[in-house]
Amino acid sequence: MNESLLSQRLLALFAAATLLFNFPLIALWDSEIKWWGIPLFPLAMFTLWAVLIALLAWLMERQPD
Repeated sequence: MNESLLSQRLLALFAAATLLFNFPLIALWDSEIKWWGIPLFPLAMFTLWAVLIALLAWLMERQPD
């Protein structure tokens, strides 16, 4: 993969993570709803965190074209 393209994708992933973990969007998950007995807020935070880590690993481990 082109180095500038990789840099752009990493920057876009950073921007998405910054937006997802910023106050206005985090407030959407703050409710009393429970899913399988787990409160929605921590479940959403850990799920988003895991997805971002998986995307980062996928970007970094791709074979060059």
